[in-house]
Amino acid sequence: MREGLHEYLSSESGADAYDAEYYRTGCGPKPYEHNDYWVNFFGSVADALILYLRPQTVLDAGCALGFLVEAFRERGVQAWGIDISQFAIQNVREDMRPYCRVGSLTQPMDGHYDLIACIEVLEHLTPEEASRAIANMTAASDTILFSSTPSDFSEPTHINVRPPIDWLQQFAAVGFSPDLVFDTSVLSPHALLLRKTAPRYRRRDQERT
Repeated sequence: MREGLHEYLSSESGADAYDAEYYRTGCGPKPYEHNDYWVNFFGSVADALILYLRPQTVLDAGCALGFLVEAFRERGVQAWGIDISQFAIQNVREDMRPYCRVGSLTQPMDGHYDLIACIEVLEHLTPEEASRAIANMTAASDTILFSSTPSDFSEPTHINVRPPIDWLQQFAAVGFSPDLVFDTSVLSPHALLLRKTAPRYRRRDQERT
């Protein structure tokens, strides 16, 4: 563990942990930086979501260096990003910086979006903070693209690693269920596309009509 990192292992006070060294070494075998690999990866994710959902507004909750925001905006979709890391936001591509800001998922989100993406973020939050983040995201959108590693316990900032069923249950508790038609493997094997579920009485009314 990096010296002093234990002091940061509770989200908001831990924002300083997500610095240049973290993005160079803590995001997998490839450095998390503006290169062809990540541009193409997030471009593919954006393409799949646009084809399936046709969103007009997107929020990337935990946007890091803004690659998904960049991909959506280059494809004509209004997109914004928030991230707890000041380092990350300062290193968003210059023309994308007006659309990305420092912010916490534990705080209520302004506006309502056709889609919120939350990619490999909640494992960095305490269980209580993750619950608040889920409440805030599901209040701001009816559709959530979500992923959180079920197996990477070695990264020191991963303080809340859970199997997908646990996240499914948490989203179900606030009225969201998985969309099984969309192929989330474009993002990761454990990703989920979650949609707000209509109340049963509304479904019955729709069936009558």
